Amino acid sequence: MALQISATNPEHPALLLELPWQLPLEQWPEEYLVPLPRGISRHVVRYARAGEEVIAVKELAERPALREYQLLRDLDRLAIPAVDALAVVTGRTGTAGEELEPVLVTRHLGGSLPYRSMFETTLRPATMHRLMDALAVLLVRLHLAGFAWGDCSLSNTLFRRDAGAYAAYLVDAETGDLHPRLSPGQRDYDLELARVNISGELLDLEASGALHPSVDPIDFGTEICARYRTLWEELTRTSVYPAGKYHYIERRIRRLNDLGFDVAEMQIEHASTGDTVTFVPKVVDAGHHQRQLLRLTGLDAEENQARRLLNDLESWMATQEDYAPGDPLGARPEVLAHRWVREVFRPTVRAVPPELRGSMDPAEIYHELLEHRWYLSERAQHEIGLDTVVEDYILNILPRARETLQPTSD
Repeated sequence: MALQISATNPEHPALLLELPWQLPLEQWPEEYLVPLPRGISRHVVRYARAGEEVIAVKELAERPALREYQLLRDLDRLAIPAVDALAVVTGRTGTAGEELEPVLVTRHLGGSLPYRSMFETTLRPATMHRLMDALAVLLVRLHLAGFAWGDCSLSNTLFRRDAGAYAAYLVDAETGDLHPRLSPGQRDYDLELARVNISGELLDLEASGALHPSVDPIDFGTEICARYRTLWEELTRTSVYPAGKYHYIERRIRRLNDLGFDVAEMQIEHASTGDTVTFVPKVVDAGHHQRQLLRLTGLDAEENQARRLLNDLESWMATQEDYAPGDPLGARPEVLAHRWVREVFRPTVRAVPPELRGSMDPAEIYHELLEHRWYLSERAQHEIGLDTVVEDYILNILPRARETLQPTSD
């Protein structure tokens, strides 16, 4: 059987042909390899260079290789953090004509480490808690997408630093299954596997002396279950709020933001008992909010400002009669966004006299007003209108801010 390379990019086969496929991975010469830390795997895995790419090459049987290749492509389509599948190489034969196992080729995740490399220097418990948080977030995202991992563990995960925290990426999808939706039993099974696997891996580290003495492997294995359930409940529950109390919606969005999730879509259905709010969460990449706000409104803002303005825009759009996501007869988001700029954002910012704004740009002024509205609405336990917010902000907040910034005399 001739060598066959099935790849996602037409450029990859030519680059991959330069590698020594006639040799088992264990015998690949050093000149082809890249010395990167590897985690524990049931298969032979090597890092190599193909053109400008650093790739991970894993030997396994043809059927699971093709299956994992497809699953990784599905996860990429669903925007789930996982390694990128590049190719499957089949039809390999050795120098003596013997058949060699096919390989799965994935792109190396730059800046990532397997957990054992991170434990080469004993990690503090606080850092380990962040790793468990990252892994719990990954598992929740997989389950929301309908993916049953089947072997969640530290060994099957890569970790990458993310603004003081960690981001977790799936690196092994061999045992996974993708469904339209997971049942509670499927999720519980995945979670129990994660608990057992993680406790076992930490017990192994403890036996080798690589675990901090204050860390209990069993407790840390159980911790991911608690963190997972908190996330799942917050992300999937339906909330019913009294009509008009939209600051409750903002409170819910803030909690999701604190958990590391952003609201990509929000639906509000009016009912006789109140407003039923359903959130569809999505973790987005750095700069996402800036780009989205600029695309929708033409406003250029910092990332945190943009996130806040987009949340307000989403809440406002959901109250408009012609807001109908997915309905071709409804107003397009760009149309509603420009209406929000014209009818809400600009009049509100202009209500603050220019001489009182100091160095604050319009996005920061609006952000400050949203913060003040949140405070006033929470205190009053009902929604406060922006006109009232602006008046109170000018009267009670700006004078104190100017006093704080005023230089003191000797």
